[in-house]
This record gives sequence, structure tokens and C-alpha cells, in this order.
Amino acid sequence: MRCLGLIGGLGVGATIYYYQELVKAHLELGQVANLLILHADVNRVLQYAAAGETSGMAEYFLQLISRLSAAGAEIIAIPAATPHLCAPELMERSPIPLVSLVDEIVREVDDRRLKRVALFGTRFTMETELFGRLKDVDVVAPKPAEIDFIHQTYLQLVNVGSGTEQQYRGLHQLAHTLIERDGIEAIILAGTELSLVFNRANTDFPHIDGARLHLAAIMEQLTGNPPH
Repeated sequence: MRCLGLIGGLGVGATIYYYQELVKAHLELGQVANLLILHADVNRVLQYAAAGETSGMAEYFLQLISRLSAAGAEIIAIPAATPHLCAPELMERSPIPLVSLVDEIVREVDDRRLKRVALFGTRFTMETELFGRLKDVDVVAPKPAEIDFIHQTYLQLVNVGSGTEQQYRGLHQLAHTLIERDGIEAIILAGTELSLVFNRANTDFPHIDGARLHLAAIMEQLTGNPPH
């Protein structure tokens, strides 16, 4: 089994979710997970994002990737969306392959031939329309107050590492509002911390789960087969 380097801490809740899901997927294949986790500074990454310093962010992640590579990692994954602002540079310069969360979301949008979507995630994810990667699709922005609500709720999830029923109800209601008011075909859950409030059982609106797609892609890279 190839060794995965996971850059965690962005935030802790999503890192735990990825760790649990990866271990579960390996067990279903009769395998033992072979992975390394390195804790990153989420506040530093958010500062880079707010300032638009993608080069500085890339340099920071390249340092972390180099440490993981030296420790034996053969593949890199970052269980967070905002760091993928600098993913193109990382994919060019990283000594080992990066499994891109954004690539998986874009591929799913294309495969489903969606033409009108909305994003849930950090402000940086929403206001850049997932870093300018969603081509030939109408990305409908929520109203400014709604963007504020989604962003602040997301940061709360990052800081606390768990979700509440109130947070779920607020995001759930807003998803239905966007679909009904703006004719959205699907809500893209483009932040890995959203896995702390949404799951397959309680997500009753058309959506794309970025974290689940990312996990499937990671397992495919590690084993050559998608997880069950």
C-alpha cells in the first residue's frame, strides 16, 4: 500500500473525518492504512488567503510536503478547500503527486452536466467561484448576508471541530432557499468541515459532497480501485 501524506489541522474536525474514513476504506479492502499526518497552521493559511498571497501559501505548503516526502509519503492530500487556491503551483512543484479536491469537484460538475450551482465554503471559495475553476457553469452567489453567514458558520466549524444542530438547520434552510429562489441545480459542499454537519442521511437537497469525492480519489490513487 502506497504511503499517504495528509496535511491536517485546517481544521482539526475535517482531518479527523478524513482519517476515520480512510481507515474505514482500507479495512473494507482488508488493508492497513499507511499514512502520515502533519499539522498545519490554519490561521496562517487563512491570512495568506485573505491577502491573496497564493505564492506565500504555496511556499508554506511546499515546506510541509517536503517534510512528508522525506518521511516516506508518496502521495499528498490536503483535507481543506481554501489551500487549493495554490494547488496549480503545488502540482507543478511538489516532489510527489497531489490529489486535488478541486479537480474532483470540477469533474463531478462536468459529469453531471450541471449548468447552475451554488457553493458552500469559506468566503474565498465562494467569492472566487472555487478559484475560477468552474468553467461553462453559472455559479450563483448567495446574497452578501448569506455569504457572511456561511463563512462565519464555516469558521466556527473549523475552530471548534464539531457541528451543532443549529448550524445544520441554518445551512440546510439556506440550501433549500437557494434552490427554490435561484433555480440552483445543486449545492456544492466545497468545504471539508461541512462533513461535520452534513452526511448522506440528512442532506435532502441536490448536492455535490466535495470531501467524499476527494476521499474516493485518494483511495483510487493509493490502491488503483475506488473505495466501496
